[in-house]
Amino acid sequence: MNEKIKSLPPVSEMMRNAGMVAKKQFGQNFLFDLNLTGRIARSVPNLANTTVVEVGPGPGGLTRALLLAGARQVIAIEKDKTTSPILDAIVDAADGRLTVIYDDALRVNFRALGVDSYAICANLPYNVGTELLIQWLIAAAHGEKITSLTLMFQREVAYRITARPRDEHYGRLAVLTSLIADARILFDVPNTAFVPRPRVQSAVVQIIPNAKKISALRDVEKVEKITALLFGHRRKMIRGIMPNVDWAKYGLAGTERAEELSPEMFAQLAHDLL
Repeated sequence: MNEKIKSLPPVSEMMRNAGMVAKKQFGQNFLFDLNLTGRIARSVPNLANTTVVEVGPGPGGLTRALLLAGARQVIAIEKDKTTSPILDAIVDAADGRLTVIYDDALRVNFRALGVDSYAICANLPYNVGTELLIQWLIAAAHGEKITSLTLMFQREVAYRITARPRDEHYGRLAVLTSLIADARILFDVPNTAFVPRPRVQSAVVQIIPNAKKISALRDVEKVEKITALLFGHRRKMIRGIMPNVDWAKYGLAGTERAEELSPEMFAQLAHDLL
């Protein structure tokens, strides 16, 4: 089943033949290391029975790894149409297991992809990674059947996703993620693995939407609002930001700062106060 994919030229050679280079406006940093792309692909849970949505495939290094690792179906969303000679060759070799959509992932209606459930796996463009993650988390909170997200981020963003209260990286992203899913850093990826080499280090994060957490979360939009309000004044005590709240009702003195509140407390405050 994978012999045609294995017979394709190396990604770097296909890029040279197509005259393709990384484009800064798309935040492109390509991963050619077959060991790393294979490791990322194999990290997707239940891959053989899963449709995988990949955002920003570029020249298809991770795309090929997902297919070789046995993904049932891959839907790749790519904004840069100059990748089409390379991705079209992978489509031809994939025997019906790969579909490429040339569009901006921020505008794509994932509900209209025509699949009941899907995993997301991507080496995300640095310039839109956080925005896409928030979009997917909110979609999961509203019932979208996203089974898992296996994503590459700048290491700093990975820390922000997995942080706990009182951690220096704890903020809105950690609160939202924790209330909807279970997240962990799988492994680091050095900047030397990319072409062109970015200035920052990266990490692969896996996020699994949690049905129990989602059922307990009453209004994700209100959580977004209250985290924006309180983390927008990180250095201020919460009673100074919201002076008319009876903080004792929540077992708080009001002298706490946003970074000291648990995700569950943010959810409670959002429900009661907004």
